[in-house]
Amino acid sequence: MDEPWTDERLHQELRKHFGHAAFREGQAETVKTVLNGRDVVLVMPTGSGKSLCYQLTALLVPGVTVVISPLIALMKDQVDALDRKGIPATFLNSSVDGSEMAYRLDGLRQGRYKLVYVAPERFRNRRFADALATVKVSVLTIDEAHCISQWGHDFRPDYLNLKHVLERLGPVRVMAVTATATPDVRDDIIAQLALNAPPREGPVVSVTGFARPNLYLAVTRCPTHRHKFERLVRIVEAYRRGIVYCSTRKMVERVAALLQGDGFKPIIYHGAMADGDRTVAQEKFMSEAAPVVVATNAFGMGVDRGDLRFVAHWDVPGSLEAYYQEVGRAGRDGSSAWCELLFNYADVATQRFFLDGANPTFADILAVWQAVRQACERQEVTCPVEAWAKLAKVKNDMEVRTILGLIERAGLIEREVMSGGRAYTTRLLPNPDPGLTELKKLSAGLGEKRERDERKLETLLRFVDQRGCRQAFMLNYFGEVSHGHACGNCDRCRGKTPAKLLPPDEEQWIVIQKVLSCVTRMKGRFDVLRVAQVLHGDRDEAVVKHGLDALTTFGLLSDLTLQQIRAVIDELRAEGCVDLTPDARRLVSMLPRGHRVMMRTLDGFLIAWPKEKSETGVSKAGKEAVRVSVPGRVRKLTII
Repeated sequence: MDEPWTDERLHQELRKHFGHAAFREGQAETVKTVLNGRDVVLVMPTGSGKSLCYQLTALLVPGVTVVISPLIALMKDQVDALDRKGIPATFLNSSVDGSEMAYRLDGLRQGRYKLVYVAPERFRNRRFADALATVKVSVLTIDEAHCISQWGHDFRPDYLNLKHVLERLGPVRVMAVTATATPDVRDDIIAQLALNAPPREGPVVSVTGFARPNLYLAVTRCPTHRHKFERLVRIVEAYRRGIVYCSTRKMVERVAALLQGDGFKPIIYHGAMADGDRTVAQEKFMSEAAPVVVATNAFGMGVDRGDLRFVAHWDVPGSLEAYYQEVGRAGRDGSSAWCELLFNYADVATQRFFLDGANPTFADILAVWQAVRQACERQEVTCPVEAWAKLAKVKNDMEVRTILGLIERAGLIEREVMSGGRAYTTRLLPNPDPGLTELKKLSAGLGEKRERDERKLETLLRFVDQRGCRQAFMLNYFGEVSHGHACGNCDRCRGKTPAKLLPPDEEQWIVIQKVLSCVTRMKGRFDVLRVAQVLHGDRDEAVVKHGLDALTTFGLLSDLTLQQIRAVIDELRAEGCVDLTPDARRLVSMLPRGHRVMMRTLDGFLIAWPKEKSETGVSKAGKEAVRVSVPGRVRKLTII
């Protein structure tokens, strides 16, 4: 009988292989759970040591651990780190040439490696599948496991095939790890992998928390690219080491050129670069003392550099999960780091384009299917996604990539990734479903997914507009109760005493009821300024044009300034009474909680009543100067 895995024995193995004196929160329990034969869904903050959980486990079980990882950069970084520790590991992906791939596959068969990193697409490759069938796989680790969920922010259709991979591997233990899974996503991970289906016992779900108190979170509104760039230069000068995230390849190149013209030497990284160029960029990032990387979200996932002092977002991300994951790449050593989103509402259009690409129309699905069916009717075809997009006359390449995944999941085609990763060989499968029932069913599910994606983007925009603590907003979103009204480490909290939440007095109640009554009567058709103008009694041209001066709430708060009325609306929004639409119009509407507050039927209602403004219109606590210490200089950043 094997010796039981006691805490002391695990600590000995940790010191032996990794040189650490102690485990971080949740690590030892996770390793022990897998060693005892249970599956685990592990949610840990970025930088808290998820990778050690499966790396140590791999060394303590027989056979090989296969690690499924979504990015080449992540694989190479982790394998390089393991090599330095003398731990036998390798990766198999499109950056490996033919002769080296043959050598590594032979090493897999001969048991030279304890960990083998692959992308989910690699399971399409017959040479890899044949080699894997000859070895004992003890643990299947799924890194960035949120990619398996259609409700996750980084959904990858190839992850859905992993359920079938598990069926072929037999009695293998599963460790699904991520930093960004909401409760819904965690449930979907379990369902998609069938971890709760017999004979599996059901996974242990371990959530160690989402708080990153060392990260300073800030949003700066920038009306033009010039304002963005001026702000970005100040951040880079102050913090020196970090990542600038852009939404598109073109914007990466443009921002990098601007920084280069200002005397910086940024590293560029995006998914359209050749594999060799990306490898060079990653190695440069790891070796330079003060690297500045301008990248799309293809960079950074799992990259183990703890001393990054800033993450700046040039463009708005598509979800709070994506934002959380990307800012989490700063301050992984536990020291403070600056995270700033440079916000312009026009940038949201790019995320809506991505949203369209992830949720294609049925007409485009049929167009791509017709193109594939006709082209592959006589023989298999090898080409990149861009070629299929051109053939089907669909402009959005991202949409075509999504459609090809849907067609494959419907059992109509089979694809095999080619060396280099830029092309697939596509062949038709015998079609037992001429009515395309399965494809129609899959496309019908896109309606619900699109609604969820829209809500995720709306949540991110609410985070941008958030009047209260940003850290608390984020924790609440991920299902973790935040303690305290202010974190002291975001632009809404630091440097000022947060306004206390108190029950309204009678005079404040009357103002609240008048505001909410006006919002109700305006039926969600107008923005905050127009609501304030009606309450103030302004006969603005637009107010008269829409007949708003005839409302019974017109002029009810004429004794307050427009600024004061708008401040009350802001606080009511912070307390969930009213909401703004996420589009450029920012129309204000009533929420169910607001109706209860208006009727005074909500027990225990509290509000942070707005403080009076100075003559300049800026509250005395509204301007904060932060001194930033860096080697050889001191910068002063002012946050408004």
